[in-house]
Amino acid sequence: MGSQRNGFKKETFILSVDVGTTSIRCHVYDKEAKIRGSCTTKVVLLYPEVGRVEMDPDALWKGFIDVVKGAVQDAGVQMRQIEALGISTQRGTFTTWDKKTGVPFHNFISWQDQRAADLVKSWNRSCTMKAIHGVMKVVYFLTRQKRSLAASLIVFSTQHVTFRLVWVLTHYKQVRQAVAEGNCVFGTIDTWLLFKLTKGHVHATDFSNASSTGIFDSYQMCWSGFLCSLVSLPLSIFPTVENTGHDFGSTDVSIFGVSIPIMSVMADQQAAMFGECCFDVGDVKITMGTGTFMDINTGSKPHTSVAGLYPLVGWKIGPEVVYLAEGNAADTGTAIKWAQELELFSDVQETSAMAYSVSDADGVCFVPSFSGLQAPLNDPKACASLMGLKPSTTKSHLVRAILESVAFRNKQLYETMLRETRIPVTRIRVDGGVSANDFVMQLTADLFGRKVARPQHHEMSCLGAAFVAGLGVGTQRLIHIQYVHYAVGVLNPKHLYLY
Repeated sequence: MGSQRNGFKKETFILSVDVGTTSIRCHVYDKEAKIRGSCTTKVVLLYPEVGRVEMDPDALWKGFIDVVKGAVQDAGVQMRQIEALGISTQRGTFTTWDKKTGVPFHNFISWQDQRAADLVKSWNRSCTMKAIHGVMKVVYFLTRQKRSLAASLIVFSTQHVTFRLVWVLTHYKQVRQAVAEGNCVFGTIDTWLLFKLTKGHVHATDFSNASSTGIFDSYQMCWSGFLCSLVSLPLSIFPTVENTGHDFGSTDVSIFGVSIPIMSVMADQQAAMFGECCFDVGDVKITMGTGTFMDINTGSKPHTSVAGLYPLVGWKIGPEVVYLAEGNAADTGTAIKWAQELELFSDVQETSAMAYSVSDADGVCFVPSFSGLQAPLNDPKACASLMGLKPSTTKSHLVRAILESVAFRNKQLYETMLRETRIPVTRIRVDGGVSANDFVMQLTADLFGRKVARPQHHEMSCLGAAFVAGLGVGTQRLIHIQYVHYAVGVLNPKHLYLY
């Protein structure tokens, strides 16, 4: 591994970048899967109007370049020692841009954005949807195929790209004009980064990101022509869908001074699943960051849900496809950050001790729904609320109620997953910034009645993308080491038990 220089092999490394909702982080991994250098920068969210959440594409691009250069410098290595690049990104955040110039028509529209909420509500109540539900009920009665039953109950969600993209095409004349001229392209963050890194030569995504948009048919493994026809989305603007482990091309030499092969592109939750080594059917991964995302490995077939779990492609490497079923709660870290902005505490690390300092929440309940409530309730208009306040209520009671709400939503998602999939859970692993909170995790383990394993490093998306990139250049040793460590518990010093 590496190139010859002065009679010996120069050590080489895997570079992995995770573009999250609130930060962009980059790690340089050696062949033992150890982090040799890191760099992080914040993502600035823009709120132009109530309910709208955006990101500046140019600022995101600059942040990406800065963390790559910063991590390589922190590692004390040179760019030419980077053997492969892996990219993990938040899902469902998209923009459209001019195919010829590469200039975006508008800011990135975040997965948290609610501008299409009325449109979603209108479609879910429409005669068209009622007709589809009715037809699919008949089909289910005749065939008894669960997929038909799910189609008879399906509702649209603001978290999926579908109606935010419909909104863009409705409100932005320049986008409609570019579509008519064949000069408009669409992409989530991964697609935009690939386009920029290759100077416009690559317009692609992978199956994990595509399946997270709500426009992709995970059963047929292609963009849904039926859905696009139904809501008038032009298929011509969508990127080519490639394997998760794929040679996406190389970065243009003008960007980093050398050309670096881009060997993996993954959606962040699927990347975290891979990083946690959840390779077996029944493995569950819970990532708690800005939101909570609970995924279960369903094997080689997509799960058909009737309660709001979403069938996703976990990854496709070579001919093998691994599917996941996912439920999520949008406002986990968001709720904790909101409490901090209200000055209920100054440092987030204080919250666990504050919650433990009182015996209960004194009757206070918090509903964490700044962006509506997702599965199994599926109410995009649900409002966040605090209930049960009394003169005796203290800051500690409020903090405990907020942290309890996170664990209660975990329990709600877990019960839905068990009931829906009927797959025996083999193991549960957690990651994400909120998983560092002992109170939340212990209460979650108590409510589940199961042991929950927490690794030393809470951010696993970077590691998953690095693993897949490493597979592309023949460094399977990274995954082997991580998998063995999990098996013997080396990476799980914190075991949370039911007491």
